[in-house]
Amino acid sequence: MADGKDSSSLPNDDYANPFFLHPSDNPGAFIVSQPLNGENYNSWSRAILMALGGKNKIGFVDGTIPKPKETAKSFHSWQRNNNIIASWLLNSISKDLQASVIYSSSAAAIWSDLRICFQQQNGPRVFQLRHDLMTLKQGSLSITHYFTKVKALWEELTEYIPPHTCDCGAIKSWIDYHQSEYVMLFLMGLNKGYSQFQ
Repeated sequence: MADGKDSSSLPNDDYANPFFLHPSDNPGAFIVSQPLNGENYNSWSRAILMALGGKNKIGFVDGTIPKPKETAKSFHSWQRNNNIIASWLLNSISKDLQASVIYSSSAAAIWSDLRICFQQQNGPRVFQLRHDLMTLKQGSLSITHYFTKVKALWEELTEYIPPHTCDCGAIKSWIDYHQSEYVMLFLMGLNKGYSQFQ
């Protein structure tokens, strides 16, 4: 916790306590607008993490708030939160995918099963994203709508890039190159009236 307190020592009505449940936090809630359909894992998982982060519940899916012993004071609060979050996850995936995780033992197990199943180096999806970026043209789209489409494809493609760490400062040149590629793709698809290079 940011203030160094153990979450079990905080009152259950404290917003900083991950065990806190607002009256609107019910099992029937839909916390993301687009359900996971098997093709949109990266954007779906990002939306889920944002929603859970806003509710201070990420620890229940990433395993940092583990299940306590049944004799622990926090067990019933953990169980209640786990069930609510598991319901939110189930509500946020398509009906045909629910059967694969309905019997998972916890929200963290559901999250892990979905990550293992869908967050793979997906060659066909990377190919499709690259193809869509290369062939996307502004056409009759407004510049704002065109920019939004390019940005969504680019950001999803970026999710497939393997993580990299570097302490030497060389990563800056790679990031600059990556950003210039993004700008070039955007410019290549603009209508002729917007680009002096076409």
